[in-house]
Amino acid sequence: MGQELWHGLSALPPAVFLQSNGTAYLLVNAAHIASLGLLIGTIVTLDLRLLGAFRQMPLALLGPLLSRMAACGLLLAMLTGAWLFLVNAVDYAANPVLRIKLGLIALAVLNALWLHRRAWTQERPSPAVRLHGALSLLLWPSVLVAGRWIGFV
Repeated sequence: MGQELWHGLSALPPAVFLQSNGTAYLLVNAAHIASLGLLIGTIVTLDLRLLGAFRQMPLALLGPLLSRMAACGLLLAMLTGAWLFLVNAVDYAANPVLRIKLGLIALAVLNALWLHRRAWTQERPSPAVRLHGALSLLLWPSVLVAGRWIGFV
C-alpha cells in the first residue's frame, strides 16, 4: 500500500492523541500488554487441558469459559494493537516482522476457531484436537515473540 495511506493513518486524531500524550500512550501500551496476558493465560490453560492437564475440570465447562475470556483478550489486543500501530504506521508497515506477526495471528485465530467448533463436546479430546491444542501452544507464544521482535528490526 502507498505511503500516503500510512501517513494518513498516522495523522488520524487517535494517532495524534497518542503521539502527543505520553501518558495516554503508556496506558494504551499497558492495556495491550494486559490483554495479551489475558489472551495467552487463558489459551495456555485451555491448551494444557486439551493435552491432558487439569482432568478434574470438565472440558465442557472450562472450554467455553476460557475461550470467551481469550476472545475478550484477543479483541482488546487487536484494538489496542491497531491504535499503537497508528502512532507510527509508516515505519510499522515497512517492518517485515509485523507481517510475520500478523500471519501468525491469522494462523492462531484459525486454529482457535477450528478448536472452538470441535473441542468442547469431547470430554476426552481426540488426537486431532490435542494436535491443534499443541499447535496453539506454539502459535500464540510465537505471536508474542514476533511482537517483541518488531522493535528490534
